[in-house]
Amino acid sequence: MTYLLFALGLVALFFGGEALVRGATAIARHFRLSPMVIGLTIVGFGTSAPEMLVSVQAALAGQPAIAIGNVLGSNIANILLILGISAVVAPLIIPVKKLWRDLGFMLLATATIWIMLLDGNVTRLDGVVLIAGLIVFLVTAFMTSKVETPEVELGDSPQWKAWAMTLGGLVVLVIGARLLVDSATELARAFGISEAVIGLTIVAVGTSLPELATSLIAAIRKQTEIAVGNIVGSNIFNIFGILGTTALIHPIVADPRFASIDMIWVTIAAVGLSVLAFVLGGLPRIAGFVLMATYAGYVALI
Repeated sequence: MTYLLFALGLVALFFGGEALVRGATAIARHFRLSPMVIGLTIVGFGTSAPEMLVSVQAALAGQPAIAIGNVLGSNIANILLILGISAVVAPLIIPVKKLWRDLGFMLLATATIWIMLLDGNVTRLDGVVLIAGLIVFLVTAFMTSKVETPEVELGDSPQWKAWAMTLGGLVVLVIGARLLVDSATELARAFGISEAVIGLTIVAVGTSLPELATSLIAAIRKQTEIAVGNIVGSNIFNIFGILGTTALIHPIVADPRFASIDMIWVTIAAVGLSVLAFVLGGLPRIAGFVLMATYAGYVALI
């Protein structure tokens, strides 16, 4: 039964990611928005649903610090592992002019949360600041997209189908990720793998599976803007949206290791992605291998 659930999880991730990419692309064409903006918002925020669920549940249970580890670990995996794999499968080459603003917001979000974690607390006021950052990002992204994106021919397909495909894809992705994480954990325990290794690998990457499925399929379909926008948007939303919401629900008392250890890796990932994107004009296969090797080093060290 466990093997069947594992297989069903994989199938759900594939078809959910395929539906999400197709639907999001159709929405972008209809509203004359760039695929990058759709990737940053609808796709990026949507694939962060597992992280949001975990963080809000932790906050309501009086364990808001779990939200920090969830978000930081997800941001590291999103860049080093998921973009690394996606770039190896299909080079993610995007003009720098389409990346600089959004990478800048990601770096700003990273710096902001690091500063907030230095005193060991993320207060409700900090939560308000983070949510405000998310609003500024969204307004800037949509306003800029409307100016930069040329008009295109609208398809004959009804918009409700595109939205249904997008939302349905998100739901299937979340269900698939849950099935895969639960079944993989059971299989790991059956083979005698320790709880620590399970936590650092299966569970840590588990909430990022929707991003992995979506970015991989987008890369294979040559929708590179959605593939990259999905990850950058997810990382921005994880910090501004998820930690902002969690802090508003329950102020976060953070373990000192988050600021002294984990934030260093989050920053290395964010800065590394930005440097590679600007120097190489995107993420060619060699950059993908570099990101994956860095993630392997991170897992080995922790």
